[in-house]
Amino acid sequence: MGAVFVDLDRTLLREGSGRVLSGALHAAGLPGAGRRIPGDDLWWSYYNRFGETAVTMLLARAAALAAKGWEVERVAAAAAGAVPGLLELVAPGARAALDAWRAEGLRIVMVTTTPEHLVAPLASALGVDAVLATRYQHDDGRYTGAIEGGFAWGTGKLDKIRAYCAEEGFELSSCTAVSDSIFDLPMLRAVGRPIVVNPDPRLFLAAKLLRWPVAQWTVAGGVPKVAGVEPFGVVRHLLRPELFPYARFEFAGLEHIPDEGPVVLAANHRSYFDLVALTLLAARIGRPVRALAKRELFAVPIAGPVLRAIGGLPVDRGSSGAPAFAEAVASLRRGEVVIVLPQGTIPRGEAFFTPTLEGRIGAARLAQETGATVLPVALWGTEHVWPRSSRLPDVMTVLAPRPVTVTVGAAVELVAEDPKEATVQLMAAIAALLPEEARTPRTPTREELARTFPAGSAPHVDA
Repeated sequence: MGAVFVDLDRTLLREGSGRVLSGALHAAGLPGAGRRIPGDDLWWSYYNRFGETAVTMLLARAAALAAKGWEVERVAAAAAGAVPGLLELVAPGARAALDAWRAEGLRIVMVTTTPEHLVAPLASALGVDAVLATRYQHDDGRYTGAIEGGFAWGTGKLDKIRAYCAEEGFELSSCTAVSDSIFDLPMLRAVGRPIVVNPDPRLFLAAKLLRWPVAQWTVAGGVPKVAGVEPFGVVRHLLRPELFPYARFEFAGLEHIPDEGPVVLAANHRSYFDLVALTLLAARIGRPVRALAKRELFAVPIAGPVLRAIGGLPVDRGSSGAPAFAEAVASLRRGEVVIVLPQGTIPRGEAFFTPTLEGRIGAARLAQETGATVLPVALWGTEHVWPRSSRLPDVMTVLAPRPVTVTVGAAVELVAEDPKEATVQLMAAIAALLPEEARTPRTPTREELARTFPAGSAPHVDA
């Protein structure tokens, strides 16, 4: 068990909550609330695009004094009235992420600088388990203008998280923190699973240096767009098999892919070159495509840029994988296509040659949760272009290119309620599309076994 500590503005919400809350307070007739100032629109535009600054947080701290004398009950009523407007600002990917964490039994805690009395009704509407926020002191039914328990910003957020974990018996190493702001670096570094969402420029750089997962909840399509077009929407027209003259591609079964509706393409995994084959398949589909893949693949030459181009969703091994799964669910609910490699990684040794394919339950869970059409995809020959024992593909076969086949099968009706049983059915459907030699048991040679291990890691095998 653990907790997920999630920031509010520009994380759970796609922009700041201030305007909606100020409008609700102004409508409630609270003195000085919602007063417009010159440059107000410009300031909010900057904040929503680039995030918070030390100056804005100084103003947020001073807001407690501005609330001096306000009636607690009137403020509570205004906060409740702001909920519909705030719910409209919930980031497209946030709900799916919360649902996924909730399904795992994790405690979800909203952590925000925004005063607790203003966000508690929203937290209740979202089903959040607890709120850690700035608290305004009140006496005799009115706010005094003071803050009690510390200002929830920067290290102040971390102090509240530590106190909460101590009270609830959680270890920080078992917890997750999610934020957009560089000022939340203390809490992100303190937990076992930091996740950066819609980061400001400085946090984006920090996340890249620290190799933290970066997600985009605020963009409906999951991938930033330029003039309304995703990068892959442009790149797909340039992706041709001729770009890889050392391989000869053959595609079959494309007619099984529907023109609309959510689709899960579940493929076997034989080589890093699988990603090239699947990207060429995605380019032929003509629909928005995402791909779930382990984070390590994003650092592989050729494969990494390919994954990023098709809106790849990195899965961190050793963690819950909830953020990537949630984004995949959101993508399918938008009627998109998601590519999954149920095997997770390329089999090594004898397992590479076993006719029976084993997979993880992610693809089955996606189908069960979204009702997506599931299509098996069989890849064959990619291991000859780029064996796992090589750091780069073999590009010296232009005169005799290696054959690579990509076969899409008919939809698989996953009738089993148990995702493990459904996965067995799915993997059998993939295996049935492979050539006869893949389904025939045989004893591999020592050289063949060595090719299934990363460079320099093959164990000694007696002749």
